[in-house]
Amino acid sequence: ILLLIRNPKDVATSFYHFSNVMSPLPSYETWDDFFVAFMTKKMPWGCYFEYLSEWNKYTDNENVMTITYEELKENPVLGVKNIAAFFGISLTEKELQSVVERSSFQSMKKNSSKTHGAFGNILFRKGGVSDWKNLFSEDQNEKMDKAFEERIGRTKLGTKLKYEIYCKA
Repeated sequence: ILLLIRNPKDVATSFYHFSNVMSPLPSYETWDDFFVAFMTKKMPWGCYFEYLSEWNKYTDNENVMTITYEELKENPVLGVKNIAAFFGISLTEKELQSVVERSSFQSMKKNSSKTHGAFGNILFRKGGVSDWKNLFSEDQNEKMDKAFEERIGRTKLGTKLKYEIYCKA
C-alpha cells in the first residue's frame, strides 16, 4: 500500500476549493465557515487528523510505504525511485524520466480531460504546496498547528509531516 499524505493546511485549502465546485458536496459561503467545519470534524469524508491517526497504526507494516506530497513535489525523481523500489519495479533511466514527466501535476492537468473527462477540471486545480497561506488567518494557522500537535504531532506520520512542512520550509 502506498500511503500519500499531505500537510493538513493544504488538504483543507484544496478541499475547500473542491467542495465549492463539486455539487454533491456541501459548499461554503466563506473560508471561515469551511475552516470551522474542518476543525470540528464536520467534513463529508470525516476528520483528516483521525484519518492520519488510523493510518499511523500501520506505519511499521512492511507492506505500507508512506510518502508525503511535499516530498514528491520537492524531488519527484527520488520519490518515483523509492516507490518503484518499494513495489519491486526496476526502471531504466529512460522509464524513470518518463514516469516522472507523465506523473507531474502539470502533465496530469494537461491530460485531465482525456483521463477524467469533465471531472478533470475539478480535480486538478493548482497542485502546489503552501497555498494555505492565501486563506489562513494567523489565528487559524495557530489553531491548526495546535490541533496537529494534540492529535498527531507525536505519531510517526505526524513527525514525518512536521519534518516536510516545518523543517524544510
